[in-house]
Amino acid sequence: MSWAVLLGLLAALLLLLLLSRRRARRPGEPPLDLGSIPWLGYALEFGKDAASFLTRMKEKHGDIFTVLVGGRHVTVLLDPHSYETVVWEPRSKLDFHAYAVFLMERIFDVQLPHYNPSDEKAKMKPTLLHRDLQALTEAMYTNLCTVLLGDTTEAGSGWQEMGLLDFSYSFMLRAGYLTLYGVEALPRTPESQAQDRIHSADVFHTFRQLDLLLPKLARGSLSVGDKDQVCKVKGHLWKLLSPARLAPRAHRSSWLDSYLQHLEEMGASEEMQARALVLQLWATQGNMGPAAFWLLLFLLKNPEALAAVRGELEQILLQAEQPVSQMTTLPQKVLDSMPVLDSVLSETLRLTAAPFITREVMVDLALPMADGREFTLRRGDRLLLFPFLSPQKDPEVYTDPEVFQYDRFLNPDGTEKKDFYKDGKRLKNYSVPWGAGHNQCLGRAYATSSIKQFVFLVLTRCDLELTSPDAEIPEFDLSSSPCSSHDIHKSRGRQSRSRRPHCWAPTSRRGHCTSP
Repeated sequence: MSWAVLLGLLAALLLLLLLSRRRARRPGEPPLDLGSIPWLGYALEFGKDAASFLTRMKEKHGDIFTVLVGGRHVTVLLDPHSYETVVWEPRSKLDFHAYAVFLMERIFDVQLPHYNPSDEKAKMKPTLLHRDLQALTEAMYTNLCTVLLGDTTEAGSGWQEMGLLDFSYSFMLRAGYLTLYGVEALPRTPESQAQDRIHSADVFHTFRQLDLLLPKLARGSLSVGDKDQVCKVKGHLWKLLSPARLAPRAHRSSWLDSYLQHLEEMGASEEMQARALVLQLWATQGNMGPAAFWLLLFLLKNPEALAAVRGELEQILLQAEQPVSQMTTLPQKVLDSMPVLDSVLSETLRLTAAPFITREVMVDLALPMADGREFTLRRGDRLLLFPFLSPQKDPEVYTDPEVFQYDRFLNPDGTEKKDFYKDGKRLKNYSVPWGAGHNQCLGRAYATSSIKQFVFLVLTRCDLELTSPDAEIPEFDLSSSPCSSHDIHKSRGRQSRSRRPHCWAPTSRRGHCTSP
């Protein structure tokens, strides 16, 4: 036997011994479950169906436990009363940044010198609030009209047919891209708007190719062909979103200018800036389209809910000073006066938004629970919260939690309902679609307004119906997220040809689905 073969066998034996080492639970630590496969532990089950796996573990161990997942020990906390302690813990004890940087580099090939997520968040926050938020909201309405109504005009008369997910995702992302990254020219002309539609469609279709491969990319399971496709698509997106290509665009958002200045101050090259802008396109736009898809689908499958939302919008139109075809914006006070649509959106996100809120344990830490218990967390482990399971799907918090109830977040007097209880105590975090604590989504107000504006335009300027109205609602596909441990998890469903909607009949009694 050669020395090379012998050394190989010894190395393999050593590896097996290392993998077979079993961690023991220490006094004061959560229940420990390592599974039956060395090193892998429960990685396969977790990756296949996290919700079912964690439900089974909760039944077995309670609302806090530690499992082995691909060589990492992950402590899962499923008590919503105790979430607040975790999400506001300082970075010196529980840190999200290390994993965020890992995802940024692995998925989007972004490596920024002297990168500090906290500094970036502090610099970008003002661009998504107050006057800047109002400017974004107004621009989004204009751009939704450009792509949604303009596309339907160019398509000609009669019914058009397309997948509901593509319908929602395409128009939301295209309008969002134009809002943040700028338009062709000002003042707007029919020619410049046509160019905006062509360019934004190119951005969406290229982005969507990457978006569909992100789950495999995050898991490291790309085939050779997939890898070639990812490289090709990324390269095209980097060109489309390069600072040089964006420089001449008009009506760019203050968010974009501030972000580019931030990248330059860090010393990022133009190539790296383009990569970072692709990452931001995903971060800012990747959730809104799928959320709008689910909202429209729930409305189309629930006539009572659709009638209630239409009734609310009709009241708004009656109070408006101009016909809907002449409206150039939806004032914030109007957007804030849609309690029924707000409830529908909240219920949609409760059922479909599944954030895995993760923190790296930086020091040995005592974690106090809301009920008085205390558990010790080990340095180097990962802590995970899963609000999708509890409270969002908890039958103690919500009656019939798997059922869509459009008025679930409405009080009898029509005001927003905020009082939900578990174990007899009022919940502060009764639904967590936007993350929580230090890493709560900065753009949630912009995203909420954008989705509501999209729904307003679709229901007042278009006719929309399902070609197969009796088909069942598709299952929620939790495995499609590329960043299952990111604070903001994409909600999306399996698209079905049976759920392709007819859209925008120009003979609609609500008005032609065309540009004003």
